Amino acid sequence: MTNPKSKTVYFCAGWFTDKQNKAYNNAMNAIKTNPTVDVENSYVPLQHQYKGLRVDEHPELLQDREWSTATYNGDRVGVSTSDMLLAVYIPEEEDVGMGVELGMARALGKYILVVIPDEDFGKPINLMSWGIADNFIKMSELPNYDFNKPSYNFYDGGVY
Repeated sequence: MTNPKSKTVYFCAGWFTDKQNKAYNNAMNAIKTNPTVDVENSYVPLQHQYKGLRVDEHPELLQDREWSTATYNGDRVGVSTSDMLLAVYIPEEEDVGMGVELGMARALGKYILVVIPDEDFGKPINLMSWGIADNFIKMSELPNYDFNKPSYNFYDGGVY
């Protein structure tokens, strides 16, 4: 049974490079231990690819209009129905898709938490990503972050 005070998150994270995969897995493991996140009912895009077909296993799907449209719309619904957006951000690996998801979340009034791997925290990030987020934390803080008490804070790094 989940904690009735836990929040659902839209788990916004890249999984296209080794570094993104490592951060993705670290963040997923962290929220699984965090009692204020309802992981079971959260929206994880990689688990909601249209017809269960993952583009990393079937790159030809990027040319399939039905798969692309349905996957995009599934993610759009995921952003709109989750309590908040959790973005796993790699400063030197900007992701246009993440930018769109961040914009959707902001337009819908969702709380946005950006998590950056400890070794990258403080590196310059994109000005738009810096401006759209409500708070920035290190990956090591994620297991104990209280999603029931969202707060605002600046990023401890520059922008580009």
